[in-house]
Amino acid sequence: MEKQIVKWIKDYAKKNKIKALVVGVSGGIDSAVVSTLCSKTALPTFVLSMPVRQNKKLHSLSLQHCKWLTDNFNNVTHLNIDLTCAFKAFEKKLTESNATSLLGFANSRSRLRMMTLYQVAQSNNGIVVGTGNKVEDFGVGFFTKYGDGGVDISPIGDLMKSEVWELGKRLGVSEDIISAPPTDGLWDDGRNDEDQLGMSYGDLEVAMVQDELGYPVQNPQDLKNLKKYRKIRARNLHKMVPIPVFKKSQ
Repeated sequence: MEKQIVKWIKDYAKKNKIKALVVGVSGGIDSAVVSTLCSKTALPTFVLSMPVRQNKKLHSLSLQHCKWLTDNFNNVTHLNIDLTCAFKAFEKKLTESNATSLLGFANSRSRLRMMTLYQVAQSNNGIVVGTGNKVEDFGVGFFTKYGDGGVDISPIGDLMKSEVWELGKRLGVSEDIISAPPTDGLWDDGRNDEDQLGMSYGDLEVAMVQDELGYPVQNPQDLKNLKKYRKIRARNLHKMVPIPVFKKSQ
């Protein structure tokens, strides 16, 4: 699978005259895998650490992985861009206007990172490479609209989370990253993905497959998980479908 994805990225870049790849590295397994795959293309690859009041351990994992990439691939450039001051200024102005949604601010962190990735990409005739997996992007919609969902290509968008972990092991990603609890890193209290979703990725994968196949579920726990999965998916479906467009009458 590794070679097929690397070739797919290279073919897309060649066809569209893309000169560089840009990836945000969070310290998690998804971005570690994608940034490594991009590095293997031999195309100029920019890997960005973008802390926003970041958990120190998570930021440390990001820096660790980026150093590993630059040590092993001469086509990789690491940019460590601290966005905390920019976010604080944004947060202050919006708080003064009484727009104080904590979820809104969490998503704004992700959108600020997206803006940064695109600034670097457009400055280098590059594209932003997405790091979302199949469960997050096409199952429960666990991403920020116009944030980490704002990308040009999605190399692991058809891989289940378990497949990403396995690919990470084969690519030599640090065990510290592989074993770390998945998190989007958007909250000051350090909540992880399972805290937010209320389900593990293992349970989400099972429920996703059951939902897609549509066969009857007998096990009470599986049935409970399937209902939770469908509820999460339903509230996030707007992220996964085209924007509604009013059609004028002919």
